[in-house]
Amino acid sequence: MSEVDSPFLSHKEAAAYIKRTPRALYCLNDRRQGPPSFRLGGRRMYRLVALKAWLREHEAADSRSNLALDPTRQAPEPRRAKRWQPIGV
Repeated sequence: MSEVDSPFLSHKEAAAYIKRTPRALYCLNDRRQGPPSFRLGGRRMYRLVALKAWLREHEAADSRSNLALDPTRQAPEPRRAKRWQPIGV
């Protein structure tokens, strides 16, 4: 991926940068789950450093790229012994 010259990206450019459609990026922003943005002259803009930080944050929260979160690498919990109780008590 070539580095972008401007430190700011338009909504369409930001969507392409994170490999999403502009509509998907709008939906993420509406749910307040998307990268931070701001309005400049009525247009939604994104800082390139904020997009990179948002991607790093989501990569760190993914169990496929963060081995500490991978549930298959954790030792299983030990089985609890059943308490024996006599019948009819």
